[in-house]
Amino acid sequence: MKDINDILSELRKSQSNSDRQFSSNFALATLVRMEGSSYRRPGARMLICADGRTIGSLSAGCLEEEVSLRARNVIETSEPALMSFDTRRRFGCAGKIDIFIERVSEKFFVDLARCFGERRSGVATTIFDGNETGSRVVGFDYEHEQHHDHELIQEIHPPIRLLIFGDGPDNAPLHSLGQLLGWDTTAIVDRSAFALKPDAWTVAIVKSHNYGRDFIALQELLPMKLRYVGLVGPRKRRDQLLNDLLDLGVTINAGFFAPAGLDLGAETPEEIALAIISEIQRVFAGGSGDSLRERKRSIHGTLECANMSAP
Repeated sequence: MKDINDILSELRKSQSNSDRQFSSNFALATLVRMEGSSYRRPGARMLICADGRTIGSLSAGCLEEEVSLRARNVIETSEPALMSFDTRRRFGCAGKIDIFIERVSEKFFVDLARCFGERRSGVATTIFDGNETGSRVVGFDYEHEQHHDHELIQEIHPPIRLLIFGDGPDNAPLHSLGQLLGWDTTAIVDRSAFALKPDAWTVAIVKSHNYGRDFIALQELLPMKLRYVGLVGPRKRRDQLLNDLLDLGVTINAGFFAPAGLDLGAETPEEIALAIISEIQRVFAGGSGDSLRERKRSIHGTLECANMSAP
C-alpha cells in the first residue's frame, strides 16, 4: 500500500499549497492486467502531475516515462487511455501488462484516505473498458466478484503500524526501514503514556532489554493475538519470560516470534533491524522467506485475470 500512501501524501501537500480543495491536474495510472512475468503486480499505481512529476511506480523504471507522456494528454482531454506493453519484446521480460490512465475524481482519493484514517480495509475497483471506466472505492463489505473481464478488484489495507517497545540505538534502523516501506512506526518508552488500540495491521517489537519491562509489555500484547509480536533477545531469556507468563495464565499464540527476525547472520543494529522487518514482511505477504533461486514457481505466483487482493 506504499504507492497509495505516497500518492495521498502528495495530494495533501498539493492542497496545502493551493487555495483549491482539490486539483484536477493529476492523472492516475494503474497496472490493471498482466500475463506472464511482471516486475509489479496488478494494483500498482502511479500518480502523474501536470508538470511531469510522478509518485509511485509501475515497473522497474522501463515504462514510467512513456506512461507519463501519455498521461499529460489524459489530463488535458479528460479522456482515459489504456496502454499495453509487451515486455518480452521491448524489455527482455517474460510478460505483457496493461496500464489504465485516468483523470481520477476527488472522491476516490477521499475514500482511500478514509480507509487509511479509520485503519479499515476497503475495496477499490478500476474498470478499464466500456462505458463506466474509472476507479472508485466501493465500500468495506464489497463482494469480491468480477463484473466482467475488464475490471481490477483490489483490497485496500491501511499501512502496517509498527509499535516498538523500548529505547536504544537499535530503534533508529527499525524506524528507517519501516518508514521506507510506508509503515507507521511508533516508539513506546513510557507504556502508561500510550493508549493501545490494536487492529489487524498492528505489529509489535519488544526490545527494552529489561526483564521487567519486557514482561509487562508481553503480558499486555500477547492476549491481543496480533499477527506479529517479536521479542529481541536470546532463547534462554525468552524461555524465562514464557514460563513466568504461562504461570499467570497468559496464552502464547502463533503470532509470537522469539527471538525475533529471520536468520540473516545479523549482528549490528542495522542488520538485526533488517532481519526483523523482513520477518514481518514475510508474515503479512505470505512469503516463504526462502531464496528466490530455490523457488520452482514464478515469483508472484498465478494471478487470475485482473482480479486480485493486494498485500
